Amino acid sequence: MPTPLHILHLEDDARDTELVEAALAASGTPAQIRRVASQSEFAGAIEAGTFDVILADYSIPGFDGKDALALSCARCPDTPFIFVSGIIGEDVAIDLLKQGATDYVHKKHLGRLWPSVERALNEARERQEHQRNEAQIRQQAALLDLSQDAISVRNLGGELQYWNRGAENLYGWTPPEVLGRNAGELLNPPGYARPIEAQQHTLDAGSWAGELNQLTQTGRTVVVQSRWSLVRSPLGEPKSILVVDTNITEKKKLESELFRVQRLESIGRLAGGIAHDLNNVLAPILMSVQMLREEMPNATALSLLDTLESSAQRGAAIVKQVLTFARGIEGQKIPLQLSHLIKELVCTVRETFPKNITLEVEMPPDLWMVTGDTTLLQQVLMNLCVNARDAMPGGGALTLAAENVWLDENFTQVNPEAKVGPHVRVLVSDSGVGIPSEVLENIFDPFFTTKSPDQGTGLGLAAALGIVKSHDGFIQVLSRLGKGTEFKIFLPAVAAASPIVAEPDTTPLPHGQGETILIVDDEDNIRAVAKRILEKHGYRVLTACEGTEAVAVYAQHYADIKLVMTDIIMPYMDGMATIRALKKMNARLKLVAASGLGSDPKLTDPAELGVHAFLRKPFTAESLLRTLQRVLQDEEV
Repeated sequence: MPTPLHILHLEDDARDTELVEAALAASGTPAQIRRVASQSEFAGAIEAGTFDVILADYSIPGFDGKDALALSCARCPDTPFIFVSGIIGEDVAIDLLKQGATDYVHKKHLGRLWPSVERALNEARERQEHQRNEAQIRQQAALLDLSQDAISVRNLGGELQYWNRGAENLYGWTPPEVLGRNAGELLNPPGYARPIEAQQHTLDAGSWAGELNQLTQTGRTVVVQSRWSLVRSPLGEPKSILVVDTNITEKKKLESELFRVQRLESIGRLAGGIAHDLNNVLAPILMSVQMLREEMPNATALSLLDTLESSAQRGAAIVKQVLTFARGIEGQKIPLQLSHLIKELVCTVRETFPKNITLEVEMPPDLWMVTGDTTLLQQVLMNLCVNARDAMPGGGALTLAAENVWLDENFTQVNPEAKVGPHVRVLVSDSGVGIPSEVLENIFDPFFTTKSPDQGTGLGLAAALGIVKSHDGFIQVLSRLGKGTEFKIFLPAVAAASPIVAEPDTTPLPHGQGETILIVDDEDNIRAVAKRILEKHGYRVLTACEGTEAVAVYAQHYADIKLVMTDIIMPYMDGMATIRALKKMNARLKLVAASGLGSDPKLTDPAELGVHAFLRKPFTAESLLRTLQRVLQDEEV
């Protein structure tokens, strides 16, 4: 049996309700009809129950159909309302339809009642389905707006049809600003073909996933992990493309940083080996200079020897700087005179920078000292000078200046990073293109750069700021487009102190008393030069090229050998193993270690090594002789 319709019938004549029921029954539609005849009954009925359809006479004593229609529209707007009357004219019927009535059936033509009711019920179901679909869409859209991902829908021509809040947050445009616009023109960098490949692959295979570079509203480039899915119509025809973008810009930066760290670690290991080899090359040169001075007393020869020694020491310093930078080893902070660093930098700039860049240097003769790491501060100044050079591709003026300044409380109130007291202010300025204001606030961010990938990594200024802060200083920047940029570095000074100049040791080089020294080193030149120096200065010398030979030599000359000097890095049996073996043979044996590898305390600290002294390669003949004398005389080194 079909489910009977629940009908509310506003009718003052019960016979008309019977006729309506009969007409519906004749059409095969059972109905449960509740008849009401007054306003109060009608209002109570629609308040208390739910009906599939409302039928109403137009003219009811004290309550006409128009009022009933208004009450129905207000209380149950989704329920079909059909007038069944014998007195409504065409004009009145049209007016009632405009006010919300579903249909009108004349009492003389009740055969039309069921088709009218059926049509009204179908339309009501369609409206309800449409409302449910819209509610579901709104719910889904709300859920999509909760997503952190940027979700958009574009038609096959690329025009955007949907844009969620995640897309607005990532790219900066609101939905009204983008809907209907072409996604490629909006988001793709000029000449960027990858999204075109993505769309073609999506059309061919139904989906695509990969990384894309996209532009935001401000012109900033972001990297997204993008997933494209082809949306089809109910008939299976391609209709649109759903795109889900996840912002991975920071993740890519972190990956890039990790790769750089890994490369630096590899460079550090490589630099360690290079440093060891170069220091072994430089060591015989520096040791030989002292001997040659004694054998070649004429002025010309001595001048050449001074040049030779200076060049070798400069080479050793360069090796140390490369190793320090590559392996992140921080040197000891000592009182130093910045004027010396600036003078060295001036030489480098004049030798290597383009000739169309003029250099101006301003420094007082009484510049205060600061406490710092020479290598790191050199790195800061060099980074700033290189940036200044790059800002003047057509040439210009580079200024290096330093002065003593006293920062008072008024200054520190305006500059929170500053501290009251004496400072040395170093200025690096250029007359280049300048830095735009929107870029200026980001220049110290790691990996932020306006240069192409082959020109810069975005680490220079970030490293410079970190180094200055580690020295309790701060940096100020002033830039004007087309006028140039100036960086001011403030470093705390050793207040009004005078430079400390170490007095050279003018005492004669020490001589031995015939003691036997065992030299252990895998470098033939170092063994040969060290042997000649020591023999010339009163020692007997035995040599070994690595640890196993050293142990054998010591076993043969146990009673004669007073001191063993061994390299740390050697093939077969290295210096550490050699030291342990020799100490087992004679715990009181005097030992000196030497190495050209790095600044690791485990490889350079005498206490860590279990020796009496450590010589860092390359060392001079004087350092060798004085170190051996102190150890042999049981003096602290």
